[in-house]
Amino acid sequence: MKQVRVGVIGTGSISEMHLNSYSSHPGAVIAAICDANETRARQVAEKYGADKTYTDYEELLADPDIDAVSICTWNNTHAPISIAALKAGKHVLVEKPLCRTVEEALEVERTVRSTGKLLQVGVVRRYDDNVQMIREFAANGEFGELYYAKASMIRRHGNPGGWFADVERSGGGPLIDIGVHVIDLCWYLMGRPKAVTVSANTYKKLGNRSNVQYLSHYKAADYDATKNTVEDMANAIIRFENGASLMVDVSYSLHAKQDEGYVKLYGDKGGFEIDPAIAIVTEKHNTILNIQPQTDSLAGFQFESAFRNEINHFVECIVNGATPISPVEDGVEMMKILCAVYESAAKGEEIRL
Repeated sequence: MKQVRVGVIGTGSISEMHLNSYSSHPGAVIAAICDANETRARQVAEKYGADKTYTDYEELLADPDIDAVSICTWNNTHAPISIAALKAGKHVLVEKPLCRTVEEALEVERTVRSTGKLLQVGVVRRYDDNVQMIREFAANGEFGELYYAKASMIRRHGNPGGWFADVERSGGGPLIDIGVHVIDLCWYLMGRPKAVTVSANTYKKLGNRSNVQYLSHYKAADYDATKNTVEDMANAIIRFENGASLMVDVSYSLHAKQDEGYVKLYGDKGGFEIDPAIAIVTEKHNTILNIQPQTDSLAGFQFESAFRNEINHFVECIVNGATPISPVEDGVEMMKILCAVYESAAKGEEIRL
């Protein structure tokens, strides 16, 4: 079987998860690396055995030897690079979020349809083994109608700065960076109902808190303490056409005792938790049961294995012509929700999609 020859565009921190996963897949070859920083591109190419390096993604896309690309760049480049890659005949795995605006998302979707190429959105939490396990339970009706979900990802001191804190490049702060993961996860597990209204708030009260001492956190490579144009936190209630609802709150910076996160969904026959650990609640013979599935790991999101699953799925979809479990259409719907959160907060009113 012909191996899929992949080019990785962007060598920031998230690219390492793509590169490690491709390098361990027998059906994939890391053929090229592209980064505006030529030295870094060459270092990464040498580490992963890529034959070619580029500083211009258009030159990589013109290479007929490349079958597919992973796009691991700033959010503001996701749409133009995805569109160019699709038009160049490449399959695309693009990191979340799909882009920054609904208009960009719709243009990407149109290009997928016109080119017939595959685009997979990198919402990696869908690919976690525990999520796929619990989704099978839900699909088989174990929880009945999932009508309510709530999710939280609170960082008390976790603004990465750099491009993450630059709204022009990122499109937003914690909502579009980490909130997208839990919103998408809940929506996916609820069966992807159509969102109809969003009511939300965003706050810019604390900034990046670069004054804080004695407590470290991850910082982007281009961290600059003087620059921060994104929200500290966001909260929202999202209503769906089937009557279900989702409540979510996320933050980079908040006067909280500690970082915390949870993802919980409730149905009329049972409920379950994804974060901080897998748990199932149901009722049998007039008795409430708390059930703990037996899996390799119950504790939270398994980062590395989920990325391997995501990359494996991308390669398999290319080889078999299958539709990915995170297709472009889902990326479009997620952008509609995220943009509606920002619009609702800006206008101080509920937004109807």
